[in-house]
Amino acid sequence: MRHISTQAITEAVEELCIRANTQLPPDVKAALDAAQTSEPWPLAKQTLGLLQQNLCAAADRELPICQDTGMACVFVELGREACVDGDLQAAIDEGVRRGYEKGYLRKSITADPLKRVNTGDNTPAFVTLHLVEGSGCRITVAPKGAGSENMSRLAMLKPADGVQGVKDFVLDTVRQAGANPCPPIVLGIGIGGSFDKCAALSKQALLRPLDQPNADPYYAALEAELKEEINKIGIGPQGFGGRTTCLGVAIEQLPTHVACLPVAVNMSCHVTRRASTEL
Repeated sequence: MRHISTQAITEAVEELCIRANTQLPPDVKAALDAAQTSEPWPLAKQTLGLLQQNLCAAADRELPICQDTGMACVFVELGREACVDGDLQAAIDEGVRRGYEKGYLRKSITADPLKRVNTGDNTPAFVTLHLVEGSGCRITVAPKGAGSENMSRLAMLKPADGVQGVKDFVLDTVRQAGANPCPPIVLGIGIGGSFDKCAALSKQALLRPLDQPNADPYYAALEAELKEEINKIGIGPQGFGGRTTCLGVAIEQLPTHVACLPVAVNMSCHVTRRASTEL
């Protein structure tokens, strides 16, 4: 049995919080580059250029890509042959506390959803733990801003609605969101599972690189179709019109009840932030 210290986890999370908020993942940067090259609408092309300037300035000066440095969503893949020597949640929270302070990142978490008193250090982190084979530990920090999070939706469709019902719900979600999530957007879509699992699945989908389609050809084709249909809507970068509304669609699916068809759309803006490390 391999033992992993809480100190190592804290130090890793601290570094990941800063890196995720100041450096865009290569796959997202590549998608933005391709979009700028292929965008025919002049205003949209100019807007994409401004977004690129912002990304370069953030990386060069080690400043946040976006003023909303988000909720610290932390995904931990822990090997079954490994154990953490202490409180995992406390170790992650301490890493978030240090990272957001050291990186001068905006602290946006309220201790209570109705009383609205800021915790002052962006904790607690929202932790998702998955047990996997082996003795390793992979940590991914994916800060999530409220502008895109507020545009996310979940529906309990009827099985008879089928794939067309799923498509209609996704496209309607994008239309309702409009410019609010700061397009171009990335969509994480969960299909199946239970009410709660479907929502979690949609956020997990955002962790998959944009250049990696679903392993199932059926869902890979659906991802490509949805991206094409979304870009026909014409919302465009920052809502100014054009063909670049969506940079990528990632679908994750689970078995579900014979009488259920849950669908969740988790929306992220063009700064889909995530950073990972192995311990």
